[in-house]
Amino acid sequence: MESDSNTGGSPEAEPPQHSDDVPLGERVKRVVLGVPRDLHDPKIFHRISLVAFLAWVGLGADGLSSSAYGPEEAFRALGEHTYLAIGLVLATAFTIFVISYAYSRIIEHFPYGGGGYVVASKLLGPKYGVVSGSALLVDYVFTISVSIASAADQVFSFLPPEVAQYKLVLVTLGIALLTVMNLRGVKESVTSLAPIFLVFVITHAVLIIGGIAFHLFEAPRVVAEVQNGFKTNFTALGLMGLFAIFARSYTRGAGTYTGIEAVSNGIQIMREPKIQTARRTMLYMAVSLAVTAGGILICYLLYHVVPEAGKTMNASLLERFAGTWQLGNVPAGKIFVVVALASEAAILFVAAQAGFIDGPRVMSNMAIDSWLPHRFSSLSERLTTQSGVVLISTAAILTLLLTGGNTSMLVLMYSINVFLTFSLSNMGMVRYWIQHRTKDPEWLRHILIHIIGLVLCVSILLMNLYEKFGEGGWITILITGVLVGLCILIKRHYESVMSHLARLDEILTEIPTGATAATPPPKLDPKAPTAVLLVSSYGGMGIHTFLSIQRLFPRHFKNFIFLSITVVDAGRLKGAEDLDIGTEETKASLQRYVDFTRQLGFAADYRTGMGTEVLDEAEKIALQIAKEYPLPVFFTGKLVFERERWYQRILHNETANQFQRRVQFNGLNSMVLPIRVFAKSKGA
Repeated sequence: MESDSNTGGSPEAEPPQHSDDVPLGERVKRVVLGVPRDLHDPKIFHRISLVAFLAWVGLGADGLSSSAYGPEEAFRALGEHTYLAIGLVLATAFTIFVISYAYSRIIEHFPYGGGGYVVASKLLGPKYGVVSGSALLVDYVFTISVSIASAADQVFSFLPPEVAQYKLVLVTLGIALLTVMNLRGVKESVTSLAPIFLVFVITHAVLIIGGIAFHLFEAPRVVAEVQNGFKTNFTALGLMGLFAIFARSYTRGAGTYTGIEAVSNGIQIMREPKIQTARRTMLYMAVSLAVTAGGILICYLLYHVVPEAGKTMNASLLERFAGTWQLGNVPAGKIFVVVALASEAAILFVAAQAGFIDGPRVMSNMAIDSWLPHRFSSLSERLTTQSGVVLISTAAILTLLLTGGNTSMLVLMYSINVFLTFSLSNMGMVRYWIQHRTKDPEWLRHILIHIIGLVLCVSILLMNLYEKFGEGGWITILITGVLVGLCILIKRHYESVMSHLARLDEILTEIPTGATAATPPPKLDPKAPTAVLLVSSYGGMGIHTFLSIQRLFPRHFKNFIFLSITVVDAGRLKGAEDLDIGTEETKASLQRYVDFTRQLGFAADYRTGMGTEVLDEAEKIALQIAKEYPLPVFFTGKLVFERERWYQRILHNETANQFQRRVQFNGLNSMVLPIRVFAKSKGA
């Protein structure tokens, strides 16, 4: 029997091309997006992963940046009852730590990420998963929109009012810039934005520590004001009246908690050991967000900040805190205010990263499960979820244009889905621990945090719906509902196609060959006609293509070579061991094709490669095969639907036709063989 030891591996990498040999379009692409990643580099995962600090920058910035609009919305809702701000500080810190700790526990159970979508899918069922995933996708579009719009508000707080008309232009350019940065790679975009993050942390540490320190001597007065305000209004409004005011304010500030889940969604991009890195990142986020949001609320109270037209409350606070500072003739205070506001705008710009990092990853997880078109699970040559990045940035731009970049309206639409996802995640974990209570003696201790988190998140969700439904919350519910419906339709289509292919597998994979194990396989003849079949996994589709060749060209081809590419998609990009497993699975599948073909009396072999895109790798190997076997014809199978619909081109790639075009352009022969898919159950 002929050995396959020299033919099963991936082809050697091509030597680097001279710059003059690279087309102009490709050179421009490499300048903008960078050179392709080398999947065979043993340090590839080290190069693209994030340590806890960088993960805090890329993912924690979403939570930390919400201090630019969350506390403001909450404090505005208090009206004249500002003494309740102390209660808000305590409630905010408590909420942050409960949700953060609950997600730290979730990270331990789902170390490969996925966040609320994976948790709901695995622990509650696919239907809950698609609701959570759809809510997350809408949420991440709003993450980008709110962050960029709020960043623009900070910038225009210290610019002349007449330039405010250019806000939409600025936010659109901001999203376009982030899109390009994320197409280059997550680590590159996060690293370049880290200095901005640090400036924000330093300036706001000065604001909070300095603002509280300057009023320490007034502590007795502030305490007295809070006590008097509570006593007076308790008599006038009663306990329920005060609670209603507090609950409304607490609900309006729900945007403060919107970035907490980002860490559990982005575990895949973190440095090993992933769980420890993710939990450390979650701790950084929780502490920094609680201190910043709570500190700003206290400073609002201490400086008696009130809303001013054309300014954010943070801008007013900074002016009262440092606006009069002088260093000789240098207006140090004004410089500090501008730097601090610029850092707020910049941190909000950085915060949009969470939408670009986690949104496409949720898309890829849903695409792998066939809720979204499969192309959203594909990676670019820079190992980014390119289709997801482009789609989510386009949706964010449309959202900003439709809302006019109104931050208050966006915040209203924003936090509903966040708490829907939080609630489903904690519900899933509560169910998990109830089901596993007999296996873990400490289950009661584990479940407690999720019960508290579930009650807290459901309460905030219901208050959000009641408070915000008529003000714009209904739009969020409508968009999410439409997306869920679309996902269900996509899933049904894929299930219908898979059902047809399953029947094909059942019929064709059990074809008797009549050969015996003692029959020696024929040897490959390089001078004989050779059929090269581009296939995926072993199944009826590949066998159907092989049998179609026999029917069209009886006994013409003496050699059969099966070609398949291990596609590195978002589902495989977890670690080097996953790539190795994927490669071995591809080889095992191809070997089954080879064994099947040899049992029918034909000479057979296989070739395989690995890449993020089937066509590029398949074209390289095809040209190598053509050098070894001068008389090749390349074959691919393609699904042909009984009733062609426009959406089928979106849901199914055009790999077969594109591969044929590439092969023919290189002067080789190629055919696409149809595999019929009927609208109703018919014979194959």
